[in-house]
Amino acid sequence: MRIGVLAVQGAFIEHEQMLRKLDVETFEIRRKEDVSQPLDGLVLPGGESTVMGKLLQELGLFEPLHKQIVQGLPVLGTCAGLILLAETLSNDSHTYFGTLPVTVRRNAYGRQLGSFLKIGQIDGHEAFPMVFIRAPSIESIGADVEVLATVDGKTVGVRYKNQIGVSFHPELTRNLTFHRLFLKMIEQSKNKSEKRRFPDVEGWEKVGSD
Repeated sequence: MRIGVLAVQGAFIEHEQMLRKLDVETFEIRRKEDVSQPLDGLVLPGGESTVMGKLLQELGLFEPLHKQIVQGLPVLGTCAGLILLAETLSNDSHTYFGTLPVTVRRNAYGRQLGSFLKIGQIDGHEAFPMVFIRAPSIESIGADVEVLATVDGKTVGVRYKNQIGVSFHPELTRNLTFHRLFLKMIEQSKNKSEKRRFPDVEGWEKVGSD
């Protein structure tokens, strides 16, 4: 498995370190040429979403990455990455990829000095440490969006088709649970792709078996 990590700004190194602990090969996406490399998944890290959005355009990365996400490339967006994916920003008229049907509020959890750690829930049952740094909040979700993580009854992580978006920074803890979830989603996506490529394998096995 090979994961591309957007590395134009933000906490990309921490994601790489977490994925390597899970024996996953990573590479950094900095230029348009990097997107042409084989990849099974994409990480959009935390950072300054405005800066990241501007650099995506200036470096020619926006269109090829947007195309791959729309075509089903599994993607994990954390904090600023969630903002890049969000379909709507309640306190900003500008949007970026717009592929995740959620409404997000930028900087809802305060300034950088007001950063905090909370223990939240994953899939409604597993306790998980969550680091919030000037984090966005998820104000509403589309009908087909699955709530993946909550804190104090509030949604802080979602999953939609090939996309996972979270308000917090799973890469800033020692807990690998969220990155494992991302890898599981990639494996499921690959299995679905194989089934689409070979839809009638069972039928072929029966042909000529008499």
